[in-house]
Amino acid sequence: MNQSNRFEISDDADELNQEIDDTNFPRSNSISNGNASLPELNGHGPNVSTSTTSSAPAGGGTTSFAARRRSSSFRKEESTDDAECSVASIGSGINRAHPVPLRTSSFSGEVFEGGAVPSTPRTILTPGHEKCTFHHDLELDHKPSTREDLLPFMSKSYRMLLSSLGEDPERQGLLKTPERAAKAMLFFTKGYDQSLEEALNGAVFDEDHDEMVVVKDIEMFSMCEHHLVPFYGKVSIGYLPCKKILGLSKLARIVEIFSRRLQVQERLTKQIAVAVTQAVQPAGVAVIIEGVHMCMVMRGVQKINSKTVTSTMLGVFRDDPKTREEFLTLCNNK
Repeated sequence: MNQSNRFEISDDADELNQEIDDTNFPRSNSISNGNASLPELNGHGPNVSTSTTSSAPAGGGTTSFAARRRSSSFRKEESTDDAECSVASIGSGINRAHPVPLRTSSFSGEVFEGGAVPSTPRTILTPGHEKCTFHHDLELDHKPSTREDLLPFMSKSYRMLLSSLGEDPERQGLLKTPERAAKAMLFFTKGYDQSLEEALNGAVFDEDHDEMVVVKDIEMFSMCEHHLVPFYGKVSIGYLPCKKILGLSKLARIVEIFSRRLQVQERLTKQIAVAVTQAVQPAGVAVIIEGVHMCMVMRGVQKINSKTVTSTMLGVFRDDPKTREEFLTLCNNK
């Protein structure tokens, strides 16, 4: 069964049918704001409002975890703030004086043959395993106690890699290289051990503010999942609050969570937008990333001046051209 999520802003706006990638999306915790509980989203599809501009072509694809999972079902979770945030249309535009929060779907559980929840593979519904994060795989169904436990195995792998390259792992310059490289890789991918709930740390505040909030030029460093080489750049995030605002530093922390993983820039853009939506249920979210990919600079086509720009627009940023234009103008102002 295909996994899907839906975003809606009102009956007056176009329905946003979007499926969000869960490859790097944490699913162990949920975010609670007021009376609404928003579990983290899962699923992947090509229909998210995401545009990509690159000065040189890039290849490769991604593999979803859906092929290794049992069938799943989703139920829609309705927003509890509809009475307070009603949309008023003026012509074909959207009234920002009364924004309507984006409504997200929630993960309701997994369906198995006979309706039972098996003990193996364990799932997030199995008692005692609600916070386990490695339920994507039949064998790795628990998060390791600490990431440091992985160092001996990773160091051994790097040592084997050095030997395969014809190097001598015992020479002075390479003696501690396997351990250093393992620690570096754990740092580059530390986002796997971080959740949205931990990053927010309760920094969601009730505030009667309905004007655009933009934080731009957030530095981003990530790892290309196709070649395991870095890509880096800047992220600009804008959202239109609906009775709730987010601590400004938390936007940078959200970027850090999802960039510190094996990534592709297109998916990273979507995940940041969805995370902001989960956090404060705004009337709209916009994310733009401009990145430089070392897999295009130091190998392959070797285009050192190429940059890739991706964007995701949700809610009023997608449906209202004036709101989108305002965001783009603020991002381009130096």
